Amino acid sequence: MEKDTAIYALTPRGVRLAEKILAGPVEGVLFLPERLKDLSRGRSGTRGAIFFTRLPEVVAENFSRYPNHIFIAAAGIVVRAVSPHLTSKDRDPAVIVLDQEGKYVISLLSGHLGGANDLARKIAPLTGGEPVITTATDTAGIPSMDLLAKEKGLIIFNLEAVKSVNMALLMGETIQIYDPEDHLGLKTVNLAGCAVEQVLREGRWRRKTPGVWVTWKNERAETLPKRLILHPRSLVAGVGCNRGTGSREILDHITRTFRANGLALGSLKCLTTIEAKRDEEGLLTAARELGVRLFFFSPPEINAVHVPHPSDVVKNHMGVSSVCEATALLKSHGTRLLVPKTKSPNVTLAVALAG
Repeated sequence: MEKDTAIYALTPRGVRLAEKILAGPVEGVLFLPERLKDLSRGRSGTRGAIFFTRLPEVVAENFSRYPNHIFIAAAGIVVRAVSPHLTSKDRDPAVIVLDQEGKYVISLLSGHLGGANDLARKIAPLTGGEPVITTATDTAGIPSMDLLAKEKGLIIFNLEAVKSVNMALLMGETIQIYDPEDHLGLKTVNLAGCAVEQVLREGRWRRKTPGVWVTWKNERAETLPKRLILHPRSLVAGVGCNRGTGSREILDHITRTFRANGLALGSLKCLTTIEAKRDEEGLLTAARELGVRLFFFSPPEINAVHVPHPSDVVKNHMGVSSVCEATALLKSHGTRLLVPKTKSPNVTLAVALAG
């Protein structure tokens, strides 16, 4: 298993506490100051530790490399070490701070989206300590919309709107939810302790009332600052291309097609194509840059699908009458083709709505 946690211990007692954490379910790399090198010799729990001279330097080197950082140190020292590297709440890693006795396990940074609150709750039983969670929704026992979105695999389009929605929940106000396909799962389940109004039609949305809008369509967030827009991973993009087509043309055609058809690129679930393209570097690179998986289908699977725009040219070259439309329909389970075949000089693209 790849290690996803950096653990920094600054004192001998801190080292012993780090050993307890590493003996648990945390897969981590231990960072120790040079002055503790002699102490670590012969201790199996510190085997493989990386030694550093100055904490700010080792944090600068590793802050973006690990999604989780655990510091056994004074909170003030940690704040000064990490503050130069902070970007935004949806990108910063989780930061946990413990005293050297492990009595308090403080979720310091990225409590919701970074998972620091959950990490603190996981570590506290290992140290016999108490998780310290200070995010307002957690202390009030109210679900946070950014955390709920993360749990449901939804992409937050306008993170700044989270504050309006969460504040309304904290104030006991009613929030709107427009989620026609029920990606949040709240049509039949109550949001504990919260007043929710389900909006069934777009035209019934009240502009001045905070709420959550779940859609795979491209929306303009700036016109409604209190509307939190969430994008479900619902769109399957089937792609065909000539041999040797570069990733830039593929990416540009996908971006243009989504924009022209009012589709949210954040809702892209995956790319699909024919098995013969398994080694097509342009497609592989495009999928990596988009952060989605690329799925391949065999000619027999493809030929079993009825498509609106079959091609004799594709049939002659690939042995199938369609690549983009057929593979998009296959992966989406044939529910709905939102965008039929579109073309650039070397790329064909179709977009289907996943069932």
